[in-house]
Amino acid sequence: MTASSLDRILSIHMDSPNDDDLREQIVKHEWAQFQQVTNEGGRANCQGNWPTFHQMRFSQFATWPHKLLASYSNDLDQADTEGRNLLTEKYARMMESTAPDEYQKHIAPFIPKLGIERQSQQERIINQQVRWAQDFRDRYPTVGQTMRVLRTADDTPEDTSFETYLRGELSTYSSQTFQLYDAFIVQLASLDINLTEATVLETVRLAGYENLDQAEAAQGI
Repeated sequence: MTASSLDRILSIHMDSPNDDDLREQIVKHEWAQFQQVTNEGGRANCQGNWPTFHQMRFSQFATWPHKLLASYSNDLDQADTEGRNLLTEKYARMMESTAPDEYQKHIAPFIPKLGIERQSQQERIINQQVRWAQDFRDRYPTVGQTMRVLRTADDTPEDTSFETYLRGELSTYSSQTFQLYDAFIVQLASLDINLTEATVLETVRLAGYENLDQAEAAQGI
């Protein structure tokens, strides 16, 4: 039986401790910050949906190695100390695409600016992850239809793409966390491991499916 992309990632981290407690801590910390995110139209429905938030965020962190998890956990702690909210900043940065006029007038002047080198590194990572996401959707189209639209060009004020979401999230990482994440992506690419596939596999497992093929079949019913 061929090892899944998630199993292959986990095998890379065999020398790391079992970090599920740390993953849970991070998701709960993000949730606490998420509760403080304010929206122009009032509180969003997703801010009251802990089960889905937990499923999606834990699935992402399930693939991360210990050093990356620990560094991001420290980012969240440091943000609290500085009076920042990384979830607010993430969604605010997405508005550069979804609401550009408002972003330029009311958001850009008040959030940390990213240097050209950091932006270039981020775009390299984003391009890789968009390729992985497209490859996954080509192979699992039914499951893929339940995911975000893929590219920034498809953004609307109501729908934010995977590409834009990822750009917003990467922009909130500290320099240390970002460099660790960059190294993680480079490592997976060198091993031909698709991060989207690994993440969605964990998502469907948390939903009760054994594997992606079972989830694909069930979604098509």
